[in-house]
Amino acid sequence: ELKSKIKDGFYPVGTLLPTESELESMFQVSRTTIRKAVNMLTLEHYLEVKQGYGTTILNPSTSQKLNCITSISETLATKGYHVSTKGICLERIPASEKIARIFHLKTGQPVYHLQRVQYTDGSPIALVSNYLKLSEFPDLEKHLPLEKGLYHLLETEYYTVFKEADEQISAICANFTESQILQVPLNSPLLCSKRITYSENGAFEYVISKLIAD
Repeated sequence: ELKSKIKDGFYPVGTLLPTESELESMFQVSRTTIRKAVNMLTLEHYLEVKQGYGTTILNPSTSQKLNCITSISETLATKGYHVSTKGICLERIPASEKIARIFHLKTGQPVYHLQRVQYTDGSPIALVSNYLKLSEFPDLEKHLPLEKGLYHLLETEYYTVFKEADEQISAICANFTESQILQVPLNSPLLCSKRITYSENGAFEYVISKLIAD
């Protein structure tokens, strides 16, 4: 019943769940039962318990398992969304100083730059820009348009084993180009993820993803 009320918005995201004593009274059950229910909903990312503050309602649609490496499309697919790519561009470009440092290359050495616009339910949801170590993925152009997703391709065609990743997540304001492509007002909030992904051979990917806030 608590889960249904959270999903229906009876308990709005960001607000506090009633106290244990209030829930005991509402449902006529023991405190042990209440704590077990709250613990189950916490594990499912519906609630967050903060000692000395209370239990906060979370938006379960925004949760992502951070103990495994997934792409945006894979993460959204687990939430029930159908993700498609309607704009894609793959180029070989000279590595900038930053990209060269990440991949342990010399500045100017060629790397792949893959740009995509991802859609769900017919609307643009994300701008994704991947930089990939060219030597790890020869002839990547032959595999476009990535019908099953980039990570699926890297695992099945190039036998890449995803070992670990460093990811920074922040909020940014949409500039003019981003607002036009994602069809949101200028300066709208976007979720920005910057990730370096590693295999046994070291860093092979640097990806910048910008998603519409909702």
